[in-house]
Amino acid sequence: MCWTKGLRTRLQAGRLGAVDWKSRAAALADAVVHPASRWYGPLADTPRHLFVPRWWRAVPDGGWAVCDGAADPERWAAAAYGDRTLVTRVGPLHADHAGADDHPEGLPTSSSTLPGLVVVMYQHAMIVEGAEMLCLTGSGYGTALLARRLGERLVTSVDVDPYLVAAARGRLDRIGLRPRVEVADITGSLPGTFDRIVSTVGLAGVPASWLRALRTGGRFVTNLVGTGMVIAADKTPDGGARGRVSWQRAGFMATRSGEDHPPQLAARHAWSADAEDVSTGRYPVVQVTATWELMTSFALAVPGVQHGYAGDGDGVRTAVMVHPDGSWARAVGRRGEHPTVHQAGPRRLWDSLDAIRHDWLSDGSLPVYGAAAAVDPDGTLHLTRGSWHATIPAADTGTF
Repeated sequence: MCWTKGLRTRLQAGRLGAVDWKSRAAALADAVVHPASRWYGPLADTPRHLFVPRWWRAVPDGGWAVCDGAADPERWAAAAYGDRTLVTRVGPLHADHAGADDHPEGLPTSSSTLPGLVVVMYQHAMIVEGAEMLCLTGSGYGTALLARRLGERLVTSVDVDPYLVAAARGRLDRIGLRPRVEVADITGSLPGTFDRIVSTVGLAGVPASWLRALRTGGRFVTNLVGTGMVIAADKTPDGGARGRVSWQRAGFMATRSGEDHPPQLAARHAWSADAEDVSTGRYPVVQVTATWELMTSFALAVPGVQHGYAGDGDGVRTAVMVHPDGSWARAVGRRGEHPTVHQAGPRRLWDSLDAIRHDWLSDGSLPVYGAAAAVDPDGTLHLTRGSWHATIPAADTGTF
């Protein structure tokens, strides 16, 4: 049962019927951190269900269906206190505003990130007592963890979506927390200066505004969209920053500056069209977005590519790629076999992927994780590891 209209009183009161949320939150804390961690108390004492009263679940045939926690308290508790991401907004439609017949087919535009990953991002920030923090609002749950850990006066939370800000502010107030929660684009001008900035969305690059808002010696932590990289860097006296790409992998939905993500590329032709350039690929078909090192290296080498992948009952795999410049590629083949590759446009996308896979096999690894990160005062990011290097321009808004 995934939707009903009523039971608002119980929802607003934050009760889960006969379910004991405290024991669920304690179990979540046990699953996410060591009992000696300073994050154990915030996890065990924060009612996550209040921040996600309704959420979207993916349906097998595509699209989404809304779930109302108050209609099924047991399911609500299991979802809210599992270490999993709950999608709260698809395209421009928030689950709070959805009806039973709403089945959007867009991409997620907001969520309550799995608690374990939220804590990992905060741990990368190396938070010390008295540090003033900026984080992303989203559902407000991550903001609540910070406010419990540091104290509400040290926490500022921003989101581009006025509804998310208003909802999070009300839900935080309901549990006695009143951090600063403001409407702002996290990639743009920020409301103050901070010792730590942590982003739980994927960015196209390091915003120059972060370096202006970050105090010398302060640290930012972020993910580059389209990659599995978590980058942590400390502000240097020259106005730039120095740090490293973590060995830990993580991925987040892309940031947005408006109601929705930019429109997806029209990729239907890539699934079936013929191209003048037809060849046999060097390596078998792979789902790029399911392979951390390959996905990250390819996104840095050829930013902006959108991927599709499908497998049929006969074991045939199909991977497609589409780029905004009109380039596209399709590779079809069985596991372990050389695929047939169709490519068109100004770039040969599958050839670029095969070149990266060749380096991977030749060297035994790809150099992106563990790379040194240097950020110029204008936000330009330089990644280096051994002889490998990549430069990512500063980004105010947008995605790869």
